[in-house]
Amino acid sequence: MPWIQHIETLVPQSSYTQDYACEVMQTWTQSRKAKRYIKQVYAASEIDKRHSVVKDFGKAGSDSLSLYSNNEAEKEPSTGERNDIYTMESRILIRQLAQQTMANCPSISNTDITHLITVSCTGFYNPGPDLEVIEALDLPADVQRFHLGFMGCYAAFSALKMANQFCQANPDANVLIICIELCTLHLRLKDDLDSILANSVFADGAAAALVNNQAPKTGSRAFELGYFRSDIAAEGARDMAWDIGNYGFNLVLSKYIAKIIGAEIENIISKALSQNHLSLDNIDTWAVHPGGRAILDKIESSLQIRPEQIGASRKVLARYGNMSSPTILFILSKILNDPNTRDGDQICAMAFGPGLTIETATLNAIIS
Repeated sequence: MPWIQHIETLVPQSSYTQDYACEVMQTWTQSRKAKRYIKQVYAASEIDKRHSVVKDFGKAGSDSLSLYSNNEAEKEPSTGERNDIYTMESRILIRQLAQQTMANCPSISNTDITHLITVSCTGFYNPGPDLEVIEALDLPADVQRFHLGFMGCYAAFSALKMANQFCQANPDANVLIICIELCTLHLRLKDDLDSILANSVFADGAAAALVNNQAPKTGSRAFELGYFRSDIAAEGARDMAWDIGNYGFNLVLSKYIAKIIGAEIENIISKALSQNHLSLDNIDTWAVHPGGRAILDKIESSLQIRPEQIGASRKVLARYGNMSSPTILFILSKILNDPNTRDGDQICAMAFGPGLTIETATLNAIIS
């Protein structure tokens, strides 16, 4: 099986405490009911801080999202204006991340990269982020490149599956994966509970992974890729979804998602683990995408996971919030670099997205 040789993470410099964000969001509504919801949701989020490319969020003189926009006639910026910021800011972050990744993984050189997979659902431009990476790293023009767009929080799993297949088909493959999401650009000034929930958890971040067939060198830490599985909880199809509106993305994020996942997860995970001749008792650590605190709570109780086995997911949620597709790589990085992770530990990773899609993967920690 191929290995994840290195994971690199990056967030924008600007950040805001959850308490501060809660105060700002309350000033953007006149509804007493909405203010009450905001207080309750933010207080229960278990998020301490989130990062954003928006550098002046909630500053004096900005009583709406006009800080994003030059359009004085509209209360909220248009989708085009949001996407303009995405284009500008993502170009900066993806170049920095690509260069950091290669600098911090000296066993793989820029000229070794054979495949490039970029992942993003929060913005669009073309020529796209793949060409930014090629230019930043001076990669050859014939590098095989792929972009996964508009998939959501589980998209890193699709990228890892692609990398896994490329490596199995080509012994000399070196695959660079980069996930970048600027979720906060789609913050909406709406008083419905779905919008309040989304505004309370989403954040900006980027992460990269290098995958190849080389056995990890002595003194290194890596993940051996195991088996992947895709499932759909069809009854939740309308509970997690989004489309493109005139003022950013229209997001559906129902409070029932955690209950739906909790009802389905034991059966889905048992099937996934059986592919790798594993059971629930064989898993040492769980890397669970923190779509929200309620999802982590429900999975922990449904699978009878010990708190320390899901600790990395809770720490990433508290420190960064939900960054969509890069988030699972942040969690895997934390697990891989944890001194308590032992050689041979079995990790089960999972993430969720529209559909309601549930992606799972098994990984084996290699601490050589």
